[in-house]
Amino acid sequence: MQIIDIGLVAIVLAMALAAYRILIGPSSADRGAGADVIFFGFVGLVALLGHRLETDLVIDIVVVCTLVGFLSALSIARLISGGKR
Repeated sequence: MQIIDIGLVAIVLAMALAAYRILIGPSSADRGAGADVIFFGFVGLVALLGHRLETDLVIDIVVVCTLVGFLSALSIARLISGGKR
């Protein structure tokens, strides 16, 4: 369980740094990347907590959240690029 705890702390630290980047970031691309890191950090937290609590329901939640996060990352990239392909 100590490895999972270290992973949880590392993810929380990465999320805190990403939140700082969102607040300070000079461009919208920095803010978009920070939002992606926070979202996928949250998904990672859910996955690690589910593994620690030994629940099977978490796998479904993580898969759905990952698909939604991927689509939102594409949408943010499209918004930043101005709709150009």
